Amino acid sequence: MSKALFVTGTDTGVGKTLVTGLLARLAAEKGVKTITQKWIQTGCDGFPEDVATHLRFMGKGEEYIENYRLEVAPYVFGFPSSPHLAAFLENKKINTQWIERAFRRLAGDFEFVIVEGSGGVMVPVNDEETIVDIVKRLGLPVLIVAENRLGAINQTMLAVDALRERGLRTVGIIFNRLATVENEIILKDNPKIVEKLTDVEVFGELPYEEKAEEFYGHFIPIGERILRKLDKF
Repeated sequence: MSKALFVTGTDTGVGKTLVTGLLARLAAEKGVKTITQKWIQTGCDGFPEDVATHLRFMGKGEEYIENYRLEVAPYVFGFPSSPHLAAFLENKKINTQWIERAFRRLAGDFEFVIVEGSGGVMVPVNDEETIVDIVKRLGLPVLIVAENRLGAINQTMLAVDALRERGLRTVGIIFNRLATVENEIILKDNPKIVEKLTDVEVFGELPYEEKAEEFYGHFIPIGERILRKLDKF
């Protein structure tokens, strides 16, 4: 049976795309037939940018997903906003059943499907549903990516609580350092107190790097822990 993982963030722009691409690369290098999926891409008029980043980290071209283009990115919208608003501005409504069918097709053809979310778990996709509703129906385990900064404790714990309330499994948390100006005392404490209060494993912190390509060396030990936690790798 295929393995799958949903990668969510505590906010937008915290490093979900980076983590998804790096984990896909690591799994692929282990010989696991891996594909990524982005249910809803906003702020993009052409080939989904986040998927392009995943493929770049995996060392693959667009031809890798040629037969799965619609499934890999079921919805792509031009306006950079929450999915529900981006769809509304194009006079469309996101059909979550189509997203679920697309996921199941990928899960049937690949050994490992890594889904990158849009923003956080509570982001609305239409007037009735949020991202976490889809995750729950599919029963996906969740990896949380949190920007390591002042305020990260509250945001991360709220994400954990939202998943727990819905009976979803949080595989763990990765902290990502996006700036160099934060107080070092705060940044070192955030992962420790979050792990203690939530009893969810913190896999580690990705350090600040100007070049995304430099992240892989830092990510490998974190990624190894994630794959082991998924009980297949």
